[in-house]
Amino acid sequence: MASNASPLHVVRCVCLLLLAASASATVAARRHGPAAPVAGQSMYLAPSCRAHTASLTDFGGVGDGTTSNTAAFKSAVDHLSQYSGEGGGGAMLYVPAGKWLTGPFNLTSHFTLFLHSDAVILGSQDMAEWPIIDPLPSYGRGRDKIGGRDASLIGGSNLTDVVITGANGTIDGQGAMWWSKFHQNKLKYTRGYLIEVMHSDTVVIANVTLVNSPAWNIHPVYSSNVVVQGVTILAPTHSPNTDGINPDSCSHVRIEDCYIVSGDDCVAIKSGWDEYGIAYGMPSQHIVVRRLTCVSPTSAVIALGSEMSGGINDVRAEDITAVNSESGVRIKTAVGRGAYVRDVFVRRMSLDTMKWVFWMTGNYKSHPDDKYDPNAIPVVENISYQDVVATAVNTAARLEGIQGAPFRDICIANVTATLAKSRKYPWTCTDVEGVSAGVTPSPCQPLQGSHDGACPFPTDTLPIDQLVLQQCAYSVPAI
Repeated sequence: MASNASPLHVVRCVCLLLLAASASATVAARRHGPAAPVAGQSMYLAPSCRAHTASLTDFGGVGDGTTSNTAAFKSAVDHLSQYSGEGGGGAMLYVPAGKWLTGPFNLTSHFTLFLHSDAVILGSQDMAEWPIIDPLPSYGRGRDKIGGRDASLIGGSNLTDVVITGANGTIDGQGAMWWSKFHQNKLKYTRGYLIEVMHSDTVVIANVTLVNSPAWNIHPVYSSNVVVQGVTILAPTHSPNTDGINPDSCSHVRIEDCYIVSGDDCVAIKSGWDEYGIAYGMPSQHIVVRRLTCVSPTSAVIALGSEMSGGINDVRAEDITAVNSESGVRIKTAVGRGAYVRDVFVRRMSLDTMKWVFWMTGNYKSHPDDKYDPNAIPVVENISYQDVVATAVNTAARLEGIQGAPFRDICIANVTATLAKSRKYPWTCTDVEGVSAGVTPSPCQPLQGSHDGACPFPTDTLPIDQLVLQQCAYSVPAI
């Protein structure tokens, strides 16, 4: 990281300025109900504007960074949930400037959590404040440990129309304690995530900064109509499993204009683990990733899998920038996963300092237990990459399918990878089939099938792109 400090700093500053420009700088007065913005108001995006508002301080919140606000958050959400029914107009909980220490708490429906630009929600360092919850049924166990898992800092289940947003305020998981215990094998349960919303419809996370998550940052699971927009995610690049955004068994997801520095994949699309994911049978599909900037020296910019046993299909990624990351696009699967990764379309990537531009593997052997079906062979097909420029690359691609079940219908077009050092074999290919055109260095033989010079990219509009977020105005009285 040190050798890239200056360019990374510039990229980060530019991205943060762009994000800050989409939210107002100051919150000055409190009001009830939506109205046209006037001086002193903040704007935020939401599926619908809220009719009722309250501040965390109304429920005893203390923003000194040391007082626990777990009870205050729970009391506030419980009180505001009375407006979550039809006709109630929904409610907003305003988090003022300050440092608000808390354990995990859940959100409610027709609800907005709004953070002032100088608000910081801090994850409690008292592990007793983190309830233990059941493992996800599509995983059969926790990812770190067999059995249950710690709750996520901000969570919710069976919700409709829930928003986490603000004037680029911060949610800080204070993950160093968790990372240390993980490395020392001192955890009894799987680490919680920063944000996890389950079994929900219409979820928006926008214009917030997430830092130092114990593990994954944003984890929508078994949900639909999810928008993650204008979010900054930061974690030390050596921190374990601090994935950025992980849609998991989700449909109709839009990820755009996000900046991520991570100790793991910046975006990882998942759908359950081996026999548990096969039994649950809920795919991730119709997912759009746009204008993503990523730094992840040990992992992928965009990963599909390795837990993909419910299937992954129709993923569209475009206008992706990455610096100092392990691989641009990585597909991870294994015998025992079953299901499929198909119809993946990627275009317009700008990559610098990469280990691999593309990486596919059918030999990712991480399993939840020894009960997986050795005959559950995953299908990987119809994968398209085009319009990619990569510099300072170690190897152009590492593509390793499954013997007897090759990854097929791979299309690569208009791709240039400039190698950091001369390589006798810039491509590694086994058990893959496909076509290519305009690719430098020349791809391996199994990908040299000819075609018309362009790879497919869908032209239809997905329903998630028709989800319109309203401009809502909000203000609070000066303290």
